[in-house]
Amino acid sequence: MSSVDQAGGGSSDSDQVGSESTLQAAGAGAPTTAGPTKLLSPHARKRSQTSESQLGLRSRVTLAFTLGALVLSIILGAATLNLTRRSLLAERERRTITRTSVSATTLDGLLKNLQPGADPTPLLSDLQAQGPQFLMLKYPGSGNREPQLFLTGEVPIGDLPQSLVTKALWDGQPAVMRVESKDTLYTAVGVPLPDANGAYFELNAIDDIATAVQSQTVTLIIVSSITTLAGAALGWWASRRALRPLMLVGDAAGRIADGHLETRLNAADYAEDPELGPLVSSFNGMVEKLQAHRPRTRFASDVSHELRSPLTTINASVDVLSRAADNLPDRAKTALDLLESDLVRFTQLVEDLLEISRFDAGAVRLDVNEISLMGVVRRAVEAVAGKDTTIVADDDLDALVMPMDKVRVVRVLSNFIDNAAKYGDGVQRVEVHRSDGTVSISVVDGGPGVPVDERDLIFERFSRGVQGGRRGAGSGVGLGLALVAEHARLMGGEVGVADRDDGESGAVFVLHIPEVPPTDSDTVMEL
Repeated sequence: MSSVDQAGGGSSDSDQVGSESTLQAAGAGAPTTAGPTKLLSPHARKRSQTSESQLGLRSRVTLAFTLGALVLSIILGAATLNLTRRSLLAERERRTITRTSVSATTLDGLLKNLQPGADPTPLLSDLQAQGPQFLMLKYPGSGNREPQLFLTGEVPIGDLPQSLVTKALWDGQPAVMRVESKDTLYTAVGVPLPDANGAYFELNAIDDIATAVQSQTVTLIIVSSITTLAGAALGWWASRRALRPLMLVGDAAGRIADGHLETRLNAADYAEDPELGPLVSSFNGMVEKLQAHRPRTRFASDVSHELRSPLTTINASVDVLSRAADNLPDRAKTALDLLESDLVRFTQLVEDLLEISRFDAGAVRLDVNEISLMGVVRRAVEAVAGKDTTIVADDDLDALVMPMDKVRVVRVLSNFIDNAAKYGDGVQRVEVHRSDGTVSISVVDGGPGVPVDERDLIFERFSRGVQGGRRGAGSGVGLGLALVAEHARLMGGEVGVADRDDGESGAVFVLHIPEVPPTDSDTVMEL
């Protein structure tokens, strides 16, 4: 829901004590029926584009360590399990072969003394077997005739591989194979009995090996998890230590951006570092050059300051002449009008240059108070654009009180409205919306709009765009929007311009500022 009203409503705000954190320097119009124009905040656009996909450098280093530890743990765990399983199976087969061979030798000797036609099954029970047993005896001179079969255990003869029988019984060669019967895995060993004209087979279950491997798998998973977490912790520690110089560079760059050109990095700490040493030296050299050129950057500020006194005198003199304009000749009146017009522009240029120089010197500070947002907007629009200007706002914004610099918000709105009057055929409406923790204040005009390739350029210093470049009564000096961008940046916000989304000709200038909850809504300052 949104509400539409006319400019002129009152509001209030209260004092808030702000705090600044410092870094220590090393080394020292008419109402319209069109719907509200919704513009997505640049902060919201950046969040929607990058928050899910972009990771910080420290997070990426930590993630690399974590993945590396995880991959190594998996590889080592898999290799350990494979080697363990193969070792256990080989040891079990060796023991089974040895025991079966001893049993076969014993059985072969006993069968020689067995009476013809006697049952040899009791002999199988006397052997030290650890699983099912099979005894196959060939009939003398029977060729490939089906042999006699004697067995113990519950494994059917059909589960004994035919190739194992053929090799041990008919070919007379010992053989080893793995057999699965009734969901149980066995090692089957066949040994020929040359004196008894047969073969002896013994099966040994190896399911306990699979159980042991599974138990070891659980242990390795736990160890791999611990190793992965240790890798993540190591990565976080290493990234923090490795990136600390870059963080110091970033902090120093922030101080330099605030005008503290005495900031330096301690080159002695990185003198022996082949990678960071040149970076620190280059950084300090850059700052020294900036500091050496600082007097040049102060030229505009010094000149502007020196011009204020004579400008004040000239303005006072012109004001005296204006009061006596009725007594002047027509040509003198015309000259006086031109002088007043250019003097206004010249005075504005000097004031803007002084304001820009304060931003460059880092001498500008916010005067933050808790203020009713809609009260500020209505008063600013009423003062600059008149009471008849339409204001479109979300319904819940009338109750919004937030800490902000009222003067700077008013300056931004005043500049937008003045810009619309000069180049946009006047203000159509002012819109206020909130979304994703951002409050957006938009000024909609009915002019020709701003070309896409100039939308960033017009917020640069002394850039006036195509419309601003046309000389006329309302022409400026190209610093107004640059100051708007500086005011917005100081408040933690951004400014932008876009086309109207209702299909009409015109531009929408928007101020995005972060929504901050008030600290004490009971002490709201009266506007």
